[in-house]
Amino acid sequence: MSALYFAHLSQLQSRFETLLHEHSFDQLLIGSGHLHKHFLDDTRYPFRPNPHFVYWSPFLTQHPDCWLLVRPGQKPLMFYYTPKDFWHLTPDLPCADWALGFEWIAYDDPAAMLATVGQARTALISEQGLEGAHLSHNPEALIHSINFGRAIKTEWEQHCLREANYLAVKGHRAAQHGFESGLSEYAIHQAYLSAISHNERDMPYDNIVGLNEHAAVLHYQFQQRSAPGEHRTLLIDAGASFNGYAADITRTFTQDGTLFSDLVKGLDDLQRQLCQQISAGSNFVALHEQMHLMIADLLNRFGLVHANPEDQLEQGITRTFYPHGLGHLLGLQVHDVGGWQQNAAGVQQEPPAEHPFLRLTRTLEAGYVITVEPGVYFIPQLLAELKASKASEQINWAMVEKLLPYGGIRIEDNLCVMGDGSENYTRDGFARLSDL
Repeated sequence: MSALYFAHLSQLQSRFETLLHEHSFDQLLIGSGHLHKHFLDDTRYPFRPNPHFVYWSPFLTQHPDCWLLVRPGQKPLMFYYTPKDFWHLTPDLPCADWALGFEWIAYDDPAAMLATVGQARTALISEQGLEGAHLSHNPEALIHSINFGRAIKTEWEQHCLREANYLAVKGHRAAQHGFESGLSEYAIHQAYLSAISHNERDMPYDNIVGLNEHAAVLHYQFQQRSAPGEHRTLLIDAGASFNGYAADITRTFTQDGTLFSDLVKGLDDLQRQLCQQISAGSNFVALHEQMHLMIADLLNRFGLVHANPEDQLEQGITRTFYPHGLGHLLGLQVHDVGGWQQNAAGVQQEPPAEHPFLRLTRTLEAGYVITVEPGVYFIPQLLAELKASKASEQINWAMVEKLLPYGGIRIEDNLCVMGDGSENYTRDGFARLSDL
């Protein structure tokens, strides 16, 4: 896929030359990031690269202290950090085909690097400044412009996101088998990592692996070592990385033949229906509100609520069972930048007050990659608030009590928006795996 990558570099070069001119800079220096020590310790946190750096160089996601100089009319120049260090392996200059897209300078002296950067008007995008350098550090207007454009993915980026999804679905199949075999949350997590050949450092975010009632914790952060006596539910929200790009998939598994399993199938059907409606021009806030109406109808059909969908929305009933947003932009970051941003100048549109956790308020365009992740949960805190409200009499509390031990449901796919419809990377990934 080197042709796609070089086309991606060419597109970035052209776009960034325009942005540098618009913002009155001669060049742009982007840092890969740095290692950080734990408090009162000499060990370091896992390295997370600067996404602005990975945008250009997705093959250097484990290389701190590198710097990329973007210059109009020239190849991007990579300052590749090669310290003199007998404690760690000093990397050699890359020699793969992708490296032909850059000029290379191996360095271990920041002062020498800055001398090469020179005195031109230089914007600097990095977590830290450079000592002794008179650079414009993280200029807000330029970063707004870059972030706004990142929503539209090049063909190279789409390829990487597609492959990240295919990796992740392998993990989800392994997790399903682990659930059916009665494994603990921790063992299911380990089976997931093994299936996709990732270690913890490779993952784009911490896996959510919740059995039974833990499926009701939206960002459940623990992994029990011991298995519960009964496996009613597995909610697993887990991704994968491919060349720095993230998959973000959620599936909910349960035993067939129960009311809860019928509810899982019902939400899965609604999620598919909504995905089929998505195309360029779709308003994501309207899609989120439509999903609430669809979930309200689902709660009615199952006898959980006795109120029409519009009344459920007005009274906040659906927000008890579905408290989060429909989805977000996806790319180099799991919650990719610019979800509220309406233009290159950085104007923001926050979500409606009644849906404060919605991460995407833009009208969709071809090339956006998004998640679509509705849920139905039985969260004790929110249910207690609903029970104390005037809407309590419209809830079938006996059925709620019956479903509480199952925790909840989330179904999450990753889609690439097209002019007419969308490409569902996640569903295609599961189909691709089934065909093998």
